[in-house]
Amino acid sequence: MGNRILVVDDNHDIVNIVESWLKANDYEVYTAYSGEEGLEKSKSLKPDAVILDIVMPDIDGSSVAAEMKEDPGTDQIPIIFLTGAVKSSELPKNNIAGGQYFLAKPFKGVDLLKMLRLVIFGSMKY
Repeated sequence: MGNRILVVDDNHDIVNIVESWLKANDYEVYTAYSGEEGLEKSKSLKPDAVILDIVMPDIDGSSVAAEMKEDPGTDQIPIIFLTGAVKSSELPKNNIAGGQYFLAKPFKGVDLLKMLRLVIFGSMKY
């Protein structure tokens, strides 16, 4: 198996789609359906990257990310925000804003895979 990825989103359909894409590309995938569960799993699993929804009913993704960055055990885990809160046209051309990585929903699987390669390996090549 490849790199360990944690997918955190309250939308089960999104989680299932992302999980399928990642597994088809040899990633080891773990899932969480709430911010609290995602935070707990990020601490216990220490994934290579987290794909994190921003708008969730319990703890929003921004708060999860802030808690992760404050914890020495998770502060180096890269995060890709996957959000319906902004449109693709509202993001910078490179999908990086304030040092954070963003993909707007709806998104293409190939774009997610490229961004994962960037945050894990430092390369957008796919």
